[in-house]
Amino acid sequence: MSRWFKHIAALLICTLALGACSRVGLAYRNLDVIIPWTLGDYLDMNGEQKGWFNERLQEHLSWHCTTQLPGYLDWLDRLQTMVETNQVTDEALQARTVEAKNAIAETAREITPSAIELLQGLDDKQVAEMNDAFAKDLRKRQQDYVKPPLAEQIKERGERMEKRLNDWLGPLSPTQKQRVLAWTNALGDQNTQWIANREHWQKQFSAAVAQRKSPEFPQRIETLLINRESLWTADYRKAYANTEAQGRAMAVDLMAESTPQQRKRLLKKIEGVRKDFNDLKCLRAARQH
Repeated sequence: MSRWFKHIAALLICTLALGACSRVGLAYRNLDVIIPWTLGDYLDMNGEQKGWFNERLQEHLSWHCTTQLPGYLDWLDRLQTMVETNQVTDEALQARTVEAKNAIAETAREITPSAIELLQGLDDKQVAEMNDAFAKDLRKRQQDYVKPPLAEQIKERGERMEKRLNDWLGPLSPTQKQRVLAWTNALGDQNTQWIANREHWQKQFSAAVAQRKSPEFPQRIETLLINRESLWTADYRKAYANTEAQGRAMAVDLMAESTPQQRKRLLKKIEGVRKDFNDLKCLRAARQH
């Protein structure tokens, strides 16, 4: 299942250029964080919990495929039209970003009751293991993204972006490479704010789960899973706004500088994502009803 979302992710990253640390890019790259939830990565479930989890997962995947994927296809159509008509503008990218965020939020709302139920049934040992897994995840990200000197962080971010863009557009021109360099420099120490915000969220999640028998628990988890932005740190809120604006500006400039061959390659990639979606059995079955 996660393969579909990796396609959407790469598409979002390339065309919206939101970068490795933005919420939209992350959410689509990890919709197997929402479906089948990150919890599966952090929890060691017993047999009964696994059976329940897999049953719920199938229900959620069926819901997602039949009710959400058709909207993704429409979204791809709008993206394709933007490229074909050379209308990759800041305004159009903002609109596509809002649509993507709304799709993520709808999926989060759908699965949150199941997540609450699963979390309420955890024993203390499972909660301790979950917290250990959170800490391990954080240490690895800090090691990879925050520990290196800032100049190295900036260089590596640019290299990651250029690699993605090469995949979707083909080789970049010297002017396009310069634009990617300007983008990665403009984000500065954004990695620090991203990881600090992630730690902030994990601490609040762990604190909520520690009180999983309390009457307020469902509401706290809803906020943590559905309204994450309301819990962002002030620093990350500023960094994120800058990341989005810089990403859109870069995408507009890159497409303005794009060659017919690059646009042709991008359209072919979008078509490939559409074909993958259309080939899904669950989507075909839904259309037959």
